[in-house]
Amino acid sequence: MAVANQKGGVAKTTTVATLGAALTELGQRVLLVDLDPQACLTFSVGIDPEDLETSIYQVLLGGVKARDVLVKLEDGADLLPATIELATAEVRIAQETSPEQMLRTALRPLRASYDWIIVDCPPTLGLLTVNGLSAASEVLIPLQCETLAHRGVGQLLDTIHDVQRLSNPGLHVLGVLPTLYDGRTTHARAVLETIADTYSLEVLEPSIPKSIRFAEAPAIGETVLSTAPASPGAKAYRALAGALL
Repeated sequence: MAVANQKGGVAKTTTVATLGAALTELGQRVLLVDLDPQACLTFSVGIDPEDLETSIYQVLLGGVKARDVLVKLEDGADLLPATIELATAEVRIAQETSPEQMLRTALRPLRASYDWIIVDCPPTLGLLTVNGLSAASEVLIPLQCETLAHRGVGQLLDTIHDVQRLSNPGLHVLGVLPTLYDGRTTHARAVLETIADTYSLEVLEPSIPKSIRFAEAPAIGETVLSTAPASPGAKAYRALAGALL
């Protein structure tokens, strides 16, 4: 499952880390893939990217097997980490044959070992995001319920349609996940209705509430499932994991 939205700050990384932890709690075998050169996912689950000698960068370039780069996380999931080197990957892999398929090829030997492989795509519509979409069977779109946040959904859907047409016809759009949601505001509810009507997308439930707990957890390399297990945010991601199963 690719988690994608070219707009930053919409809780992509939080969704990947927390949903992965919630699925692991339910007994699922989970692999998290950090495809963002900023390595926010890697950092937020307690791994310092600067301490890593190899990452998904070497895997994409074909010099290292993905299995040899995996990091075991405390919650039981595995991580394919990123480092800042990934920032130059698009230029390098663009020179390869079928550059949009590099991630799919790298992950193929791992597929049988996991129930879920969740890819944290970078906040762009570049070649790395296209790789994430080309490797996935489903795409989930986290969306902050503000007008400016949903303006780019059309562009993302255009990219998804191109990927479906050119490299991954089996890619399914799971829907949009409302994040940083404040249901008390008329604006947030109106944006949600606009998205559902305009783009004919399913709105996944429950919405993920806005909470400072999400900002606090990565500072100690954990998710809200362990730092604030009874919080509304933790409950929402657990409910989402159950719904996906």
